[in-house]
Amino acid sequence: MTDFDDTHRGTTFRRFDLREVTFDDSFLNGTRFKNVDLRGAKIRGSLLVDVEISGEIHNLVVNGVDVAPFVEAELNRRDPDRMKMQPRDVAGFREAWAVLERRWADTVERARGLERRDPALLHERVDGEWSFIETLRHLVFATDAWLRRAVLGDPEPWSPLDLPHDDMADIPEVPRDREVRPSLDEVLELRRDRMGTMRHLVDNLTEEQLAGHTTPVTEPGYPQPASYPVGEVLATIVNEEWHHHVYANRDLAVLEARLADDRQASAT
Repeated sequence: MTDFDDTHRGTTFRRFDLREVTFDDSFLNGTRFKNVDLRGAKIRGSLLVDVEISGEIHNLVVNGVDVAPFVEAELNRRDPDRMKMQPRDVAGFREAWAVLERRWADTVERARGLERRDPALLHERVDGEWSFIETLRHLVFATDAWLRRAVLGDPEPWSPLDLPHDDMADIPEVPRDREVRPSLDEVLELRRDRMGTMRHLVDNLTEEQLAGHTTPVTEPGYPQPASYPVGEVLATIVNEEWHHHVYANRDLAVLEARLADDRQASAT
């Protein structure tokens, strides 16, 4: 065990293995944890004020009370569609996909409103998260990887605009252009194609196919060549679509509020 007594204020620690680390008498004000695994973490005798947590939460005990079930119940109360995002049978997947199609159509119209004001807003990152365009590009990648490659067997399903998740290592076969700035229409053309592929699949899916496994491709890429449970793969796509839809609307609201503030300021 090594003790450090130093200041690392403003430092970004990326891909550090901090398992079993102890923070004692330390200042973590304003600290951001992103894509971290906190399973088994314990926080005691600390101040948790104005703290925001989002992610997959289970067995979160606060002052002796497991608050995760309360959080789940409240989220489901706020949005009943959320409960449809854990399908178990073919009918459930069809219903979930119909919900996602409807909600994404509404969100795209919302983004169009910003685009009419300033197309650059759809390339703007809010609080360090992906821009709206980047979010759509990532969903194209997710569909290419899990549906077109893993399920349908296309070894190289990629579009040059595919955007893998940031913590995925570079793979020569998979595009990752962080600098390109396609228009909304360019990305939506890809989205319509990929979402149509998913629609066709769930419309023709049987319970036997859902319970089966994919035939692995042999060429390198992402995901790696393996046989995957079809139900888990489709659930991954539904999960990606749902959560990124939530994030996209969260950030669009921030951009809309800023525009409203700017209009009010210019009117005074």
